[in-house]
Amino acid sequence: MNFNIEIYSDGAVISDMLAMKEKGLVTGFTTNPSLMKKAGVTDYIAFAREALDKVEGLPISFEVFGDDFETMEKEALLMAELGENVFVKIPITNTLGESSVPLIKKLSAQGLKLNVTALMTEKQVEDTVAALAPGTENIISVFAGRIADTGINPKPLMRKALDICRQKEGTKLLWASTREVYNIIQAEELGADIITVPPAILDKLSMYHMDLEQLSLDTVKMFNQDVKTLGFTILD
Repeated sequence: MNFNIEIYSDGAVISDMLAMKEKGLVTGFTTNPSLMKKAGVTDYIAFAREALDKVEGLPISFEVFGDDFETMEKEALLMAELGENVFVKIPITNTLGESSVPLIKKLSAQGLKLNVTALMTEKQVEDTVAALAPGTENIISVFAGRIADTGINPKPLMRKALDICRQKEGTKLLWASTREVYNIIQAEELGADIITVPPAILDKLSMYHMDLEQLSLDTVKMFNQDVKTLGFTILD
C-alpha cells in the first residue's frame, strides 16, 4: 500500500511504537497524557528518552502536563531540549477555557517545534497559525474524529484548516482522533499532511483492499469459532 499522507502512530506503548516503525507503516509518532495513563507510564522524562532512542530521529510529539501557562512554558522548554525531532504539544486552551495562543506565539518566537492540539473550530486554527513564527516547523492537530462523534461532518472544517495552514510555510495539518482505516483515505483525499493512527487501527491495514467475499467468509468463521467457545446450543 502506498499513501501520500504521512502516517503517525498514536500511543504510549514503546513496544508498539517500535513494531510500527519496523513494519515501515509510520513516519512519526504522537503521544498524549491520556495515552500515557492507559500505558501505565510513571516517569515522563524516562519514557520520553526511551521513546526518542527507539524512534531514531523520526518526529515525535510530547504534550505538556501543566494547566497554567507558566508551567506549560517551563515544561515546553524542557521537552524541546530532549531532541531535534521533538514537537512539543500545547493544548489550544487550559481547563478554564483560556486561550494558549499567547504562549504559542512566545514559544514559536523562540524557535520551538510545536504541535498545537485539541483544535476543533476554524477560529482556533486561524488564531494558532497567525501566532506561529515564520520559518518554524509546526503541526496543527484538528480532532476530526471527535468532531464526527458529535454528528457533524468534519471534512468542511478540515478543508478550511488546510487552506489556513498553507498560508504559513512549515505548518502541517494533522487529522487527529482516527476512528477507522477509511479515515486515512479521507484525510489523504482531502490533502492533509499527517494523520495519527492508533496501533489497533494500523494493524487493520492488513485488510486494505481485501476481497470482500473472503472477508465475509472470515467473519462467518469468526462467529462460528465464538459459538464453539460459548459451549452451549440453542436447541436441546
